[in-house]
Amino acid sequence: MQAWAVLYRSHFPPMVRHVRFLTGDAGLTEELVQEAFARALVKLASFDGRATLSTWLHGIALNVVRNHWRSQRNTATAHDRLRNMHAAVDAGVAPRLDQAHLSRKKTEALYAVLETLPENLREAFVLRDLQGNTPTEAAAKLGITAGNLSVRASRARERIRRELERLGWLEPRRENA
Repeated sequence: MQAWAVLYRSHFPPMVRHVRFLTGDAGLTEELVQEAFARALVKLASFDGRATLSTWLHGIALNVVRNHWRSQRNTATAHDRLRNMHAAVDAGVAPRLDQAHLSRKKTEALYAVLETLPENLREAFVLRDLQGNTPTEAAAKLGITAGNLSVRASRARERIRRELERLGWLEPRRENA
């Protein structure tokens, strides 16, 4: 148990950062990380060393988050959030908001759009663009090739950009003639 305590202390902060970027919710993050460590403790005997312990733990955390997303998937909620944000922009509320509030709303808009993406694109975007992992690191965490990760992250960026443009959070791209 002492060895497990050392492992927990050394891997807890990066796991929290990883899950926090995926969920965008501090309270939920704590709960999911605890669940990931509990699952890892139960499955520790099955760790075969093919990956680093850190990668193995992050894989477990990723699966816990995926399971949470599946259990919480509710497109009506996501659409309601998008409608509310769109209504706020249409009502002219956004220009009057103070900078901190506007920043929080932009973050909420991004996470609402992220909820609409397929899991594989969402995970690639979070690992590359929000967490700043290298393509090799992010690909290893997802168990895919770096090339596949780059394609997924690129597709995610494009979908996010289009949706944020549609919602009025980004200026539409100007086409060169």
